[in-house]
Amino acid sequence: MAGVVYVIGLLLLGGAAAWTVDIAHDITVHMNQVISVPFSVYNNNNNNNISNPHVWYFNTDQYIAKLSSQFTKSNKTSFSGIFNITGVFLGRTTLTFTMMEMGIKEDQEVAVITVTREERTIDSIFTASVAILVSILYINFGCAIDWNVCRNTLRRPIGPAIGFFCQFLIMPLLSFLIGYLLFPDRPELQIGMFFTGISPSGGASNMWTLLLDGNLNLSITMTTICTIAAFGMMPFWVFTLGRYIFAQGKIAVPYQHIGTFVIGLIIPLAIGFIIQKKFPRVSKILVRIMKPFSVILIIFIIIFAIMTNLYIFKLFTWKIIIAGMGLPWLGFTFGFIIAYICKQSQADVRAIAIETGIQNTGVAIFLLRFTLKPPVDDLTTVVPVSAAMMTPVPLTILFIIKLIYKYKQKKTAKETLQSAPSLEKLQQTTNVSTQLNESKSFDRAE
Repeated sequence: MAGVVYVIGLLLLGGAAAWTVDIAHDITVHMNQVISVPFSVYNNNNNNNISNPHVWYFNTDQYIAKLSSQFTKSNKTSFSGIFNITGVFLGRTTLTFTMMEMGIKEDQEVAVITVTREERTIDSIFTASVAILVSILYINFGCAIDWNVCRNTLRRPIGPAIGFFCQFLIMPLLSFLIGYLLFPDRPELQIGMFFTGISPSGGASNMWTLLLDGNLNLSITMTTICTIAAFGMMPFWVFTLGRYIFAQGKIAVPYQHIGTFVIGLIIPLAIGFIIQKKFPRVSKILVRIMKPFSVILIIFIIIFAIMTNLYIFKLFTWKIIIAGMGLPWLGFTFGFIIAYICKQSQADVRAIAIETGIQNTGVAIFLLRFTLKPPVDDLTTVVPVSAAMMTPVPLTILFIIKLIYKYKQKKTAKETLQSAPSLEKLQQTTNVSTQLNESKSFDRAE
């Protein structure tokens, strides 16, 4: 993690010395673990001695690791020692030696310290379970794709076109901008934000569209198109705009893993489509459980991710919360505005806004954990988890407002009916009035 630099100063009194440091370049330590790392300092110019060395060290931030040392002078041209490094929290930092002599300072970065979590059985279970559940979800999705509905919707493809534009242009750019503004010195969090933004729509989007009286057919069509398009659009964004973030964080772009990930999602989708064509009864059963299964999947991933990775709460700063709110809420807003400008119906506007704002955070978490190495995979996960927690907030508020509005409507209608005379009473009153009028007319005639 940038910003944490361990500085070891060597005050060498005497003649100028060209020196080298012999130490392991990549140092990895687990959280709450202490390791000992030997090092040696050599004077390459044998004519100059390292005499009366005064050594000090300090670190600008002890949030990632703590450092202590033991030094032993070997001879006049070299000395050695041991660093005791304690892993405190996830991240990366550099170890820098500094030599000062006669007011001249020379820095030399000699090692990278990486703090990771110790791999646990429950971590493997979590990753495997997420992979299995996402695969099952995509099998169900392959069974649920209604090509007739898609075909009818695509006859006037304005709604799907707006959704595609919002999902694969607006959301990736928004996620990149939010990550850049909120985490300028934290490329790993920028990656988490960006991967969340390039994920397809889905998750509970169809459920929320139904609950908020949106166009469900349009929602399903958009989910279908975005899911299929994501196989090409996600790698496209990772290998173009995403390369900038990876380069900034000095993280290798996981080309092979992303390719494997894409293929790994195409296979279950194809299996679901085959089941739909060859085994329609089985397909109908799977379609019935798709919506509740999607909700269960999201809840499971969020809860399991939190329970197995309680360190996430240490990463929850106000910036993480703002990022988790910003991406989906701005997605809702932009989707609504663009659909409204394009003069879509109210139901279509709701569907487009919901589909734009709701990202499939399960896919984002799976992609991050599958493609990135520790500790980056752990650090990046906090962003989609935050987005998943913040996404339902405005939708829940709108749903509660809708229920209150409908309740008041029913109450007003009931009060109106109670205050108005019943049809039967009105008929009786009319009959009595008619009889009285007839009686009066008869009396006058006599």
